[in-house]
Parts: sequence; structure tokens; C-alpha cells
Amino acid sequence: MHRIDRRHRFTHSSFLFKRQRGRVAWFIVVGCAAAAVHWSVATACVALGGLAPLQANVAGWLVAFAVSFSGHHFLSFRGHGSGMGRAALRFFAISAGGFAINEAAYALLLHWTRARYDILLAIVLVGVAGLTYLLSRHWAFLRTQ
Repeated sequence: MHRIDRRHRFTHSSFLFKRQRGRVAWFIVVGCAAAAVHWSVATACVALGGLAPLQANVAGWLVAFAVSFSGHHFLSFRGHGSGMGRAALRFFAISAGGFAINEAAYALLLHWTRARYDILLAIVLVGVAGLTYLLSRHWAFLRTQ
């Protein structure tokens, strides 16, 4: 019987690893799509709308939030068991916190460097993505009993 327990544990661990790997893959796909939307909206607001980069960054985030939440809710963390409203509020808190870090880092980089605003925005978007994944996985889409 002890042998069966080990085999069951191994099979269960393998399943969880594959499931987690799938979540990470979807998170990357959804995150890249949301980052592309964020970057595209922000740079379009600067180039076509005449907004300052920091103002345009807010517009980009707001549009990208809808893409990000939808994708993560239905793909990255599907079957999470948390209600949509609760997950949306938690994810909004994570996203808003991430955006606050994003905006602060972006403002500092715009002030301290002479690099192009669009390149700096891309760097900041990539930098905040890992933190967003961890908080989403372990809080926003966590099943509550």
C-alpha cells in the first residue's frame, strides 16, 4: 500500500506541474497581449493624441486591464473557483498596485534618462509582469473555501 501512495503522489505531482506550466504559458500569452495593447494605446495617445507619456500610460493601462483580466480569468486561471466579481476586485487591486509601480518607475526613467519614451515603457511593462503573475496566482484567483 505504501508503494501505491508514492505512485499516486508522483502522478498527482506530475499533473500539478503540467497544469502549472500551462497556466504560466497562458499567463505569458495573455500578458504579452495586454502589454501590446497597453504599449500600443499609450504610444498612439502620445503620437496621435498629443498626450504626455505619463498621461498616455494611464490610458494604455485602463484599456489593457480589460484584456488582461478577461484573458487571465478565462485562460490563465480557468477553473480557479473564485467568483468573477471577487476575482475582478482582487485583480484590479493587483493591477492598480502594479500600475502604481509602473508609473513611478516610468516617471523616474523618463526623468533620469534620455532614452525614448516608448522603449522605456516596454522595459517597465516587462519588469512588472512577474510580480503580477505571482500575486494573481496566489491571491486574485485563489479559490476561497
